[in-house]
Amino acid sequence: MVKLNKIYTRTGDKGTTGLGTGERVPKHALRIAAYGTVDEANAAIGVARLHMEPAYAAVDAMLLRVQNDLFDLGADLCVPDRGEKLAYEPLRMVAAQVTRLEKEIDELNGELSPLKSFVLPGGTPAAAHLHVARTVSRRAERLMAELAADNNEPVSQEALQYINRLSDFLFVAGRYVNELGKRDVLWVPGQNR
Repeated sequence: MVKLNKIYTRTGDKGTTGLGTGERVPKHALRIAAYGTVDEANAAIGVARLHMEPAYAAVDAMLLRVQNDLFDLGADLCVPDRGEKLAYEPLRMVAAQVTRLEKEIDELNGELSPLKSFVLPGGTPAAAHLHVARTVSRRAERLMAELAADNNEPVSQEALQYINRLSDFLFVAGRYVNELGKRDVLWVPGQNR
C-alpha cells in the first residue's frame, strides 16, 4: 500500500535519491534516468488520453492499463534484483503483461491496412500525442538496455520485453485513432529535394 503524507522530504537536496532498496544513488544515475523516462512516457500517454475521441474508448482503456503497467515497471526498476533478501516482495514485471500488450497490438493492427510508407507523427491530436509517447518509450528502452548491459545493474527480461513492445503498441494505437489509418500522414522520400 502506498501512503504519501508528505510530498517533500529534503533528502534529495544534495543530488541523491533513494532506490526502493534504501540505497542512495546520484539523481543522474542511469537507473534513475531509465525509470524517470518511463515516468515521462506515462505522462505523455496521459496527455494523449486527454485527446481521445469517445469512439476509441477501447483504446483509452488499453492506455489506462499501460499507464498502470508503467508504474509497475518503474517500481521494478527502482528495486534492482541483485539476489539479496528484502523485507518485502518487490513488484516485478511479469510475462502476462507482455502477452497482454502483444494481444492488444494484434487486435488493433488487425483492423488497419498494411503500410506502404513510414508514418509521420500527426493526423489527429490523439495520434500525434501517441507518437510523442512512442518516441519517449523508445528512449526509455535505450536507457534500460544500456542499464542492462552493465552486469552490476540487473534489468529483468520481462521489463525489457515490455518496453520494447510498448513503442509498437503506441505506434499501432496512433494509427488506429487516426480513423483506422485514414488520417495517417505518410512519409514521401525525397519530397522536398
